[in-house]
Amino acid sequence: MAIKSKENTIGAWAFLIGVVLAIIIGIGTTLIPIPELSRFSAQIYGVLVILGLIVGAMNVTSKDSHTFMIAGAILVIVSKFGMESVTGSLIGIGIGDAVSSTFAALLVLFVPATILVALKVVFSIAKV
Repeated sequence: MAIKSKENTIGAWAFLIGVVLAIIIGIGTTLIPIPELSRFSAQIYGVLVILGLIVGAMNVTSKDSHTFMIAGAILVIVSKFGMESVTGSLIGIGIGDAVSSTFAALLVLFVPATILVALKVVFSIAKV
């Protein structure tokens, strides 16, 4: 039986729930319209921001912070550019809005996490 580490359990669950919630938002707002998503969108995006802060605070140790920063920055940049390009290129198929909405929800999750880890790195560098 494998031994599992319990130190990142909350951060790992926050990450998993956030990604699943972002995919549900992307599909639930466009392809399979769920009226409750539109009505509670501010609260859902607030939950994604909180999950992103949990991921940034608990899931990333000091030795993994540089890797997370590179991956987070790439994810944020690609998601932003992907939102714009996918909407234009897949508009005839009908899934461009779903992909764009999913990218937007992923941005809401990963931007706070990336900013928090960046602040942690800056403060660790500034220690005298």
